[in-house]
Amino acid sequence: MSASAAIVIDKASKRFALAGSSEGVLALSELSLTIAPGEFVAVLGPSGCGKSTLLRLVAALEQPTGGTVTVNGAPPERVSAQHALGVAFQDHALLPWLDIRDNIALPFRIAGRKIDEAAISRLIDLVGLSSFAAARPKQLSGGMRQRASIARALVLEPEVLLLDEPFGALDAVTRRQMNVELQRIWSARRITTMLITHSVDEALFLADRVVVMSGRPGRIVREVAVPFARPRDPAVMRSEAFHRMVDDLTAALEA
Repeated sequence: MSASAAIVIDKASKRFALAGSSEGVLALSELSLTIAPGEFVAVLGPSGCGKSTLLRLVAALEQPTGGTVTVNGAPPERVSAQHALGVAFQDHALLPWLDIRDNIALPFRIAGRKIDEAAISRLIDLVGLSSFAAARPKQLSGGMRQRASIARALVLEPEVLLLDEPFGALDAVTRRQMNVELQRIWSARRITTMLITHSVDEALFLADRVVVMSGRPGRIVREVAVPFARPRDPAVMRSEAFHRMVDDLTAALEA
């Protein structure tokens, strides 16, 4: 384990209680993963393998029942209390009665900090919502709402960005567009990022490294360094090398 690692998951296990069962459900079993500062890692796995549970351990939303998880050398709950973890889920969770600017400003209020209007404006511009800052969430498309959700996750300049299937509810065309947008947004910040996804194409297009989890209880069974140079043009997804990697990772998932 590197002392300079941004995220260290060391033999982490997670068991959930289950009514009528003395043993409960073992979601993760002695899973280890290290993510370097500024690295973008995508986590693939079959449904129910514990991918989201893994992210929730890093986000301090769950506690491991075995092993340890640290973020920049500290327990995740301490980093979360410092508002240094940015999290975006499949459900954008924007407050419907607030406009986009106020939704993005919300973390400042929660953290008890003075609202940095200039920083909010820069982020709104970064995610391409300058013309929609005064709009309510219901007035935006699904892709626009997810852009706002990612902007909100970034507004306090967190040390780590955690993304749990952020585009899972979008149609295929919009999802591909959002992958391009996320690459652009990430490239501007180069923040340490962990992405949970079911999409092999999405993982390979966005990540520096892709890890594959087994079925429950989740373990890491494969790690692949993504060789494509950044910035990545969407045309890379039509290349023979990309398709070979998609086939290889899909086979690993099926195994």
